[in-house]
Amino acid sequence: MHIAITGNIGAGKTTLAELLAAHYGWEVLYEAVDGNPYLADFYGDMPRWAFNLQIFFLNSRFAQMKKIMQRRQEDPVAFGTHAHTMVQDRTIYEDAAIFARNLYQDGTMPERDYFTYRHLFENMMSMVRPPDLMIYLRADLPKLRKQIQKRGRSFEQGISEEYLINLNQLYEEFAGAYKLGPLLVLDVNKLDYVNKPSDFATVIRQIDDWLSTSEK
Repeated sequence: MHIAITGNIGAGKTTLAELLAAHYGWEVLYEAVDGNPYLADFYGDMPRWAFNLQIFFLNSRFAQMKKIMQRRQEDPVAFGTHAHTMVQDRTIYEDAAIFARNLYQDGTMPERDYFTYRHLFENMMSMVRPPDLMIYLRADLPKLRKQIQKRGRSFEQGISEEYLINLNQLYEEFAGAYKLGPLLVLDVNKLDYVNKPSDFATVIRQIDDWLSTSEK
């Protein structure tokens, strides 16, 4: 199956993906952050590097979707259960609906670049199947700030509060309008699934409930 985790910068997507992979024996598909040739430059000069970065992420995410589709074709029976499940750290939908849209709306990405990006995204969508389950990590600004500071990526430390707040607003709109499949919303402002086993058990219980329903 294809489980996708969505959420703002610092919401805890990678950590949850790894915990779920360890618990269930799933495979993680990581976001292309380490080794990304544009990310540090983007945070230093957003207007200059916005289009380049978004195209890089879009291509990376599409490659992951192709990998998922290939696995489905190779063994559709196994992929219809959680015998082989891939958990994805961020989705291709967020690239367009949240990050590129935000850059366009605030004037960072010119209209010409945004429309080119959108056309490419829409062409890719004709070949993409939605995840079997989308997990949205809802996190307020203090939580995001704490997590960003904790993981210590130098290029992220200067991210403005306005940027994170704008992304959060678009994430809420995205989650509220999501109709492509099941959506599980986890309020991570109230959860500490890293340090509190009871909180992680709460997450596992909700996913187990969905898994039991999906396989009937």
